[in-house]
Amino acid sequence: GTKIAKARFTVLKNRGARLERALINFMLDIHTKEHHYQEIFPPFLVNATTMTGTGQLPKFENELFKSNDDLYLIPTAEVPLTNLHQGEIVPEVDLPLYYAAYTACFRREAGSYGKDVRGLIRQHQFNKVELVKICKPEDSYSELEKLTQDAEVILQRLELPYRVVVLSTGDIGFSAAKTYDLEVWLPSQGKYREISSCSNCTDFQARRANIRYREEESGKVHFVHTLNGSGVAVGRTMVAILENFQEKDGSITIPDALRPYIDGLQKIST
Repeated sequence: GTKIAKARFTVLKNRGARLERALINFMLDIHTKEHHYQEIFPPFLVNATTMTGTGQLPKFENELFKSNDDLYLIPTAEVPLTNLHQGEIVPEVDLPLYYAAYTACFRREAGSYGKDVRGLIRQHQFNKVELVKICKPEDSYSELEKLTQDAEVILQRLELPYRVVVLSTGDIGFSAAKTYDLEVWLPSQGKYREISSCSNCTDFQARRANIRYREEESGKVHFVHTLNGSGVAVGRTMVAILENFQEKDGSITIPDALRPYIDGLQKIST
């Protein structure tokens, strides 16, 4: 990856590439078939209005990749998914809306010099399955609990050791009112590492992107609440599998739930 691009880019091939694809399909199938999210395949490039709607601009412009055409590479699918309803008034009967998308994500990692400089943990380009919800204000905190549980299911099915952390006010993101982090255990580092953040942004993004809904009975218009979460980061999931399922001979046992997505393969040998 360094030869082709620069540091913090990687190339997966053969069984590594197949494992990445298997994880993406596994995650999407669970979220669409079992959790009833609508699958979306959005653009990876968006305009400044869209980035402003979800809170990346203007505050985090130095962390984004920008093209000469004033388009930005998305740092997360939260950006295009939330903005699907930018400037719209959604009928109350249509809420809640659940969206899921696989995308590549692009981040400059401008403030992370010297952190995770090797391996797959911190990349300029990485794959992620993202979950977004748009709902009525009174439902948003219960929807956050459900969204977090939806992300947890992925880790549970893969039999990966993880924990759930409620972030303090000082640690939550710019757009969020409440955030749960899912952290997976990495034996090589002897600690848990974030693999998903699930956030309730209440009406912060809705006001910026002007996303509202109309009450069916009264006809009154209100701002929706938006939520987002990783369901989950694909590269870090691969790392967790490689580390937690490694045998003494160096081979990797494929988790049972993932085998149907990789032609029944049970083990990757060194």
